[in-house]
Amino acid sequence: MRAAAILFVVGAHSFWVFPEASGSWVTLITFSGVLGVELFFVLSGFLIGRILYRIVTDSQFHRKQLFYFLIRRWFRTLPNYYLVLLLNILLVLIIGRNLPESLPKYFFFLQNITSGMDIFFTESWSLPVEEVAYIIGPLLLWLAVLFGTKLKRERQFLLVTVFLLLLFLCTKIVFTSTHTLTTLEQWNIELRAVVLYRIDSIFYGVLFAYLSKVASKQWYQWRFHGVFIGLLLFFGLHAYIASHTITEAPWLYNVLYFPLCSLAIALWLPWLSSLRKAPVWLSRPITFISIISYSMYLLHYSILLQLLNTYVPIAALPDGWLPVFSLAYIALTIGCAYLLYRYYEKPMMDLREAPAITKKFQPHN
Repeated sequence: MRAAAILFVVGAHSFWVFPEASGSWVTLITFSGVLGVELFFVLSGFLIGRILYRIVTDSQFHRKQLFYFLIRRWFRTLPNYYLVLLLNILLVLIIGRNLPESLPKYFFFLQNITSGMDIFFTESWSLPVEEVAYIIGPLLLWLAVLFGTKLKRERQFLLVTVFLLLLFLCTKIVFTSTHTLTTLEQWNIELRAVVLYRIDSIFYGVLFAYLSKVASKQWYQWRFHGVFIGLLLFFGLHAYIASHTITEAPWLYNVLYFPLCSLAIALWLPWLSSLRKAPVWLSRPITFISIISYSMYLLHYSILLQLLNTYVPIAALPDGWLPVFSLAYIALTIGCAYLLYRYYEKPMMDLREAPAITKKFQPHN
C-alpha cells in the first residue's frame, strides 16, 4: 500500500514533461497523485492506531509510553524533513528566487494549519497533517485515561477516535458554509492541503486499527466484502464527482469527499493486511520502494523536479525522448531516495533505540 502510494505520487508528477498532453487518461494519472497522498494518510493512521491501541489498553499503561511513541515518530519523520527543508532553502537561493515570508512557519509545521501555504516545498503540506495528528491523538487518549476511569480502555480509544472524526467533519461543514469555491485549484489549495480540514483522514485509519483489534475474526472473514464495498464506494464517488462541478455539488466536494474517500480506502485494509506471501521477484521491489518511500516523497518534487525544470532544456528534447526522460526522472528519484535513506534517514531512526533514549522514555525501568 505504501509502495503504491509513493509510485502514484511520483508517477503523477513525472508528467510535467508533457505540458501539452490532455485527455481523460492525463486527468486519471494526475489524479493518482491525489490518491497516493490519501493512501498515505489512511495507512499511517492504521499503523499508528494499532500501536496506540496496544499502549492505551496495556494494564501497565504509563504516560511515558505515549511520550516514547512520539519520540519514535519524531526520529522517523523530523530529521529527513528538516534536512530537505534546508535543501529547499539552499536551492531557492541558488536559483535566485525569493524565499517566502512564511518560511519560519515551515520549521514548526505551521505553514498550512488554517489556510493555504506558499508555493515553496509544496509537497510538505501533508507533513503537518500527520504531525498534528500524532500529537492530538496521544494527548486526548492520555486525558481519556486520566479522567475516564469508569470506562474500559477499549471504549475510551473508540470514543476519542469518533470524537476526532466528528470534530474535523464539523470543520469542513463550517468551511463550506463560509467559503465559496469555484475551481478545483481553489479547492486544492484552500481545503485539501489545509491541516484544519484534513486530520480526520488519519483517524479513519485509526478507527480501522481499532476494528482490527476488537473484531479480529470478523476482520479477516469480511475482507473480500470490504474490498468490494470499498471499490464500489470509491468508483461511485468519483463517477459522481466527474459528472458534477464543485459549484454544483459543494457539499460533496467540501464536506463528504475526503471522509468517503478515506472510508473507501480503509475498507481495503482487511484484505491488504491478510496478504502474507509473494514471490521474491515481487516482494523485494515492493519492500524496497516502501522502505524508501518517505525519502522519495520529500525529494521528488521541490528538489529533483525543480532542478530538472530549471537546468534541463525539456523543450529542446525530441518528442520520442520525453517518455525516456520521464522514466529517468523516476529512476533518479529512487536512486537519490535510497542514498538519503541509507546514509541519513535510517541512521537517524536507529538513534531511537539508543540506550539513552530507551532508558529515559521506557515506562517500566
